[in-house]
Amino acid sequence: MTEAAGEATAASGPGDAADATAGGERARRLAKVAALRARGVDPYPVRFDRTHTSAEVLEHWGHLETGVESGDVVRVAGRVVLLRRMGKLTFATVRDGSGTLQLFVSLAVLGDDGFAAFDDLDLGDWVGAVGTVMKTRKGELSVKVDEWCLLAKAVRPLPDKWHGLSDTDTRFRQRYVDLIANEDARRIFAVRFAVIATVREFLRDRRFVEVETPVLHEQAGGAAARPFTTHHHALDLPLSLRIALELHLKRLLVGGMERVFEIGRVFRNEGLSTRHNPEFTMLECYEAFADYTDMMTLTEELVAECARVATGGTVVDVDGVTVDLTPPWPRRPMLDLIEEHAGVRVHPGDPVTDLEAACDRAGVPREVGWGPGKLVLELYEKAVEPNLTGPVFVLDYPREVSPLARTHRDDPELVERFEAVVLGRELANAFSELTDPVDQRERFEAQARLAAAGDDEAHGVDDDYVRALEFGLPPCGGLGIGIDRLVMLVAGVQSIREVILFPHLRPEVGDDAGAGPLA
Repeated sequence: MTEAAGEATAASGPGDAADATAGGERARRLAKVAALRARGVDPYPVRFDRTHTSAEVLEHWGHLETGVESGDVVRVAGRVVLLRRMGKLTFATVRDGSGTLQLFVSLAVLGDDGFAAFDDLDLGDWVGAVGTVMKTRKGELSVKVDEWCLLAKAVRPLPDKWHGLSDTDTRFRQRYVDLIANEDARRIFAVRFAVIATVREFLRDRRFVEVETPVLHEQAGGAAARPFTTHHHALDLPLSLRIALELHLKRLLVGGMERVFEIGRVFRNEGLSTRHNPEFTMLECYEAFADYTDMMTLTEELVAECARVATGGTVVDVDGVTVDLTPPWPRRPMLDLIEEHAGVRVHPGDPVTDLEAACDRAGVPREVGWGPGKLVLELYEKAVEPNLTGPVFVLDYPREVSPLARTHRDDPELVERFEAVVLGRELANAFSELTDPVDQRERFEAQARLAAAGDDEAHGVDDDYVRALEFGLPPCGGLGIGIDRLVMLVAGVQSIREVILFPHLRPEVGDDAGAGPLA
């Protein structure tokens, strides 16, 4: 068989997972592990001294002409993802963290035993190889192998090359296999890592200091959400996992740190959906002597920069919908948007009966006892927000539903708050921050009354935070961005599970829920 034909032939033979059930294939590979050990070969050696990644080989020797050997020897390593056996030659594609590289394996170079051992490899095995960089007659940059070793024997087969790993539950539950099998999964997480790195660089360039604040809180606060609770035995103290980063970061502004940010995990004991995971990543940043107009500029510039760095431009596509993230973004008051989309002019100062009637006419479900601010918010969230493609800043929320935001300078029933909305969902939330300790305590007490009445997303009074405000919090603006939703937008995906490496799922059931004994 010619080299050209060999390079176009998919892997076959005993290493092809399609030839056996997963259980039978696992048993066959475990027998190989036992045979290797019987011959004195360690199938899981301790280390391998690599000199070049696949990307580095391509960068340094990609200029080679077809059919030329460089004379340069490299040590490379990776997982075998494709095998093409063709008599006295075998071509193996190995993947490392930087990309893929072909190994050119010859019977004439390795001898009978070395070549036979290489041909006994299975897809998924990790190998290290030492050899000369060359370019084949087909123009494939390769390493002509002089010696090789097994680095880790895979005892479970990879997904079929042509069908990949398509079951979504398996993809999210076994992310390690998803990353092996699916190029798009690797792309999405490359976007995620680029976005997080860009956020840090963007804020540091603007003199923000990155800090770390506690994950365990005595008093949940900073958001309307049900917390996870635990107990500290040494202190005999009930604690909550944080639901937001806000209150500790603003304490730091009281202490004189004028620009701070944190990228941290927060935890909310809520349901699972395409937009919600109980454990997720937030960016929060706070700037002294700024207000929510400054936070709008910061938001649109930050999001656009993340898109540029991660994808090369500011136009993203999500399921066929194109969104241009180039600043400036439109700024629209919430009450104007309600009038535009629901056909009714409302205000939190209106009588509750009028607002209830407006919700009923718009087909927006409501509950008895809701206040005017809650009714206005519900009207917006159900009748308006899903229809906003964006990006757009939705401004000036009801005071009743925004207990940490400053009262609007022009309307005491509203606060200086915005949400950035893209494709019908919240991307960012920001305020001109409330700095008046008396006002803040009154709002906390109102939330505490809701909690006492059974609202498990409302919280009590954070006395220490009020005490901090009494020492003086300067005028400031604050911003929160859900990193996972930002990555969803930039990567062009619709489910939050696509952008979290290990999302929470229901417990696994079935025969494969546990690995079982290896022998």
